[in-house]
Amino acid sequence: MTTDATKDETLESGGIGRRQMLVGGLTTAAISVAATRSVAQAPAAQAGVGRQAPDAPRTAPAAVAQHRPEVPGPNGIVAAGHPLASMAGLRMLMQGGTAADAAVAVMAVLNVVEPWASSAAGNGLATCFEGKTGKVTALAFTGAAPRALDDTASNADLTAGPKAVVTPGSFGGWIELARRYGKLPLATLLEPAIGYARDGHALDPSISQTIARQQAQLAKYPTTAAIFLPGGRPPPPRSLFKNVPLARSFQALADAETKALKGGASRDRALQAAYDYFYTGPIAQEMARFSAANGGWLSLEDMRAYKPRWAEPVATTYRGLQVICSPLTSRTGLETCEQLNLLEGFDIASLPADGPQALHLITECIKITKADVYRYAADPASSPTPVATLISKEFANQRRRLINPACAGVFPAGADIGGSRLAPRAPSPAPRVPGDTTNISITDSEGNAVGVTTTLGGGFGACVVMGDTGMLCNNGLRSGSTAPYRDHPNFVKGGRIPLLGNCPTVVLDKGQFKMVFGSPGGETIGQTQFQYLINVIDRGMPVQAATEAARIALDLDPGFYTPGAAITVQLESRFSPETFAGLRAMGHKVDSVGPYSIGSIQAVLQTPYGTRTAGSDPRRMGYAVGY
Repeated sequence: MTTDATKDETLESGGIGRRQMLVGGLTTAAISVAATRSVAQAPAAQAGVGRQAPDAPRTAPAAVAQHRPEVPGPNGIVAAGHPLASMAGLRMLMQGGTAADAAVAVMAVLNVVEPWASSAAGNGLATCFEGKTGKVTALAFTGAAPRALDDTASNADLTAGPKAVVTPGSFGGWIELARRYGKLPLATLLEPAIGYARDGHALDPSISQTIARQQAQLAKYPTTAAIFLPGGRPPPPRSLFKNVPLARSFQALADAETKALKGGASRDRALQAAYDYFYTGPIAQEMARFSAANGGWLSLEDMRAYKPRWAEPVATTYRGLQVICSPLTSRTGLETCEQLNLLEGFDIASLPADGPQALHLITECIKITKADVYRYAADPASSPTPVATLISKEFANQRRRLINPACAGVFPAGADIGGSRLAPRAPSPAPRVPGDTTNISITDSEGNAVGVTTTLGGGFGACVVMGDTGMLCNNGLRSGSTAPYRDHPNFVKGGRIPLLGNCPTVVLDKGQFKMVFGSPGGETIGQTQFQYLINVIDRGMPVQAATEAARIALDLDPGFYTPGAAITVQLESRFSPETFAGLRAMGHKVDSVGPYSIGSIQAVLQTPYGTRTAGSDPRRMGYAVGY
């Protein structure tokens, strides 16, 4: 964090630090003051020369305000989980494509460059803002558990391996986005991904490390090891990484569309041809064959039955703004709305952002919301969820009474809404598996915005490449995505869609676009996005500063499904010792984690001047680009 003293030191030195010039660490007014003082203190010096030059060593600030610059985009912006993916999206925008076109291209490239979190056979959700109408729509591309699933299977089987596979949803979502909001052919959208998968790219060191950490699991399955453990070992950082089977699959999908177009099919019908190739044709057949041969439950009928679903978003207002989130089967839309409704009763803007009092209020709002949402949220096709109640202001007013502004509370039972039969229960021994996800935020020259959060579930999903497709599947049957209690409506069951934490979010100001953003992070997604909204709305922070600000996250043992679970508040280590001590004095159990370790926001924010800037989180390898 840049202190006032740091700014004063920089100003008094007679120049603006080059890093601060790059990242916007000083206001325009401060720049004017600095220039004036420079002239007054050194009248004989030539401006911009010698010790006064912008790149002179003495002009550098004592502290770095931000690790990355805000990225402007007068004609379009893409913020995604990897630089190559962001550039693929920008290529689509520069070819006349829409935000939806760019999103498909980005997701396809992420299959290759961020394979532990992304796959055409994964799952996800999208939130879309229509520039012309101001309408916001939500798309759920989340697959169900295979119908043949045995719900007495072990936790190990439901976490990794052929039995852990959830019906692929992502590719269907790509087609729906392209069909409703896109312009470009699928073959164009898949071209960058095909090239990187076929010809290779320099593997990011973090991906190499992730492969190495999961080497034992990936090595169990020959189809997986052939791609991720060439020669029996993890590929070294920066080595040339390829996924040739994936390149073949993507090329076949593109060819299916091209063949239909050459035969006179409309754009919609040609996209359907690619969809059919995936869900009833050769790819579905290969996945079903491989599943059956290896003891899995995914069948051709599961693939045929899948459909992406357009749904009404869940939304609330906060400080006069509309916050529009993903619907079930994401639990995080409910979390975001209830957390904001609870916090709205407190003047958090008047509290120091990094002080214990503000963090205490944030923590208590998260606790109550998690208890309520985890008690009720489930696949709406299998169990009604009291969505309207959970996101209402009246409900928040009642639940806010649980918050003691001076003392930490226990992890409560979820509210009794309508006499629910689910009562508090003993802790379950089921293990928790962290989620691994990625986020995309895009705007285009027509004023459209698309946010997507897509996932494989846990790292590398089920860890099984499905036959010769080059694709990994989501392991959404694992504990966390499903409830550990048999009587819970989110308990694992054939045909039931497990819950995701994904929640790409759009914020409107009097119906006008203000922001699109999202984050990966499993159980921390809702917590991260909650804090990001506070940074932007309550504290007025610009997009990159709000992204990089230190965060907290609650970790519960055995998990959020269990009232009375032990709570640890994890604080990024950038918080001061006084903040740690203050929270302990309030009764919180606190733990220090890495300085940049919670979540990974990708965001596009409209400034008060009508311009748009993007931020990308240094906590991962995400990058924003604009033109």
